[in-house]
Amino acid sequence: MRTDSSEALGPTAGGAATFRALPAREHLPVGSGGGTPGAPVLDVVVPVHNEEKDLGACVRGLHDHLSRTFPYRFRITVADNASTDSTPQEAARLTADLPEVRYSRLEQKGRGRALHTVWSASEAPVLAYMDVDLSTDLNALLPLVAPLISGHSDLAIGSRLTRSSRVVRGPKREFISRAYNLILRGSLHARFSDAQCGFKAIRRDVAQVLLPLVEDTGWFFDTELLVLAERAGLRIHEVPVDWIDDPDSTVHIVKTATEDLKGVWRVGKALATGSLPLDRLARPFGDDPRDRQLTGVPKGLARQLVGFCVVGGLSTLLYLLLYSGFRTFSGAQVANALALLVSAVANTAANRRLTFGVRGRDRAVRHQAQGLVVFGIGLALTSGSLAALDAASGAPAHSTELAVLVAANLAATVLRFLLLRAWVFGDPDDRPPSRPSAA
Repeated sequence: MRTDSSEALGPTAGGAATFRALPAREHLPVGSGGGTPGAPVLDVVVPVHNEEKDLGACVRGLHDHLSRTFPYRFRITVADNASTDSTPQEAARLTADLPEVRYSRLEQKGRGRALHTVWSASEAPVLAYMDVDLSTDLNALLPLVAPLISGHSDLAIGSRLTRSSRVVRGPKREFISRAYNLILRGSLHARFSDAQCGFKAIRRDVAQVLLPLVEDTGWFFDTELLVLAERAGLRIHEVPVDWIDDPDSTVHIVKTATEDLKGVWRVGKALATGSLPLDRLARPFGDDPRDRQLTGVPKGLARQLVGFCVVGGLSTLLYLLLYSGFRTFSGAQVANALALLVSAVANTAANRRLTFGVRGRDRAVRHQAQGLVVFGIGLALTSGSLAALDAASGAPAHSTELAVLVAANLAATVLRFLLLRAWVFGDPDDRPPSRPSAA
């Protein structure tokens, strides 16, 4: 794994931020400190707020485990976010006794803020965090970070919701956890299984690009980071964990759940409106062989055909339903024009995003205008077919009209795909940039 990180650059002349392409992932050599002499390979952050009772046992237990089992240099960073008890004094004793322990103090509360601050400043190529209560069995730590060290994955999370996980907790927390993850799947289309488990890791070069986009400073920080990573096409590794609930946890469930739902709404809105620059993140992040150019093979043609067929099938169904509805109060030509117009706008929007991968609102109006020209061609074909049918049979049955329209739409579909691919979305500036080939 190369560790020369990408950086989010300032705005360009056009006003949009640009991102340097990340290098291909490689296995981190044994004994390496990520290119910095004396630097640890792994930096485990323990975010705390008023944890004077649990901090000592947690850090000493974690240090002992890493010393016995982890084959690389490591560091443990206590990230104190505005503690008002004797947590700073306990942390000072730990840093004096254990040379691998570091203390970082923030004057504002927020677990997300603490992780953002420490991860942004760390020179370790692999960054992780865990809750101070050590609810997760530490035997899962090496499986958590191994895929990041090997270069296989970009992020790794512990999951309490896989079949092989072993979890001991009350029914209330079990219900809330599963309900929250179902909400994420339904609203943000998340595919990871457990967003809230306090046991995660990320590669530093990936963190330096993603962290500037994460707005939350509290408990929703984890979810927002994972959603952005998943939407950017990063590989997230999941590790089943053994987990025992802490009955003395100070987390306020109702308040946390409310803030999480607000975060889901904010991120979902940003994704829907295209305000997040994921089109500039999705491509630079790796070395997917599917994105490499092959001589004589049109890039993305097979995927575009599949997407176009799916969108076309749904659009045709919508068109027929609209035509049948409009036909109840208008003539065939008017019903055809209205149905085709509505379905054409929906078809262009769907093909823009799903088939040709154009995100955001830039040039959306121009694309719709060009799509209407394509609509005009389809209208001419279908209207001409209806006129020819009327001239041939006088008063055709409704089923005959539908059959003729289906045939005419099939003919228009081929022409529509060619025009969308070569003209409407054929501008290279509208397509996501290609990933650089691995060196």
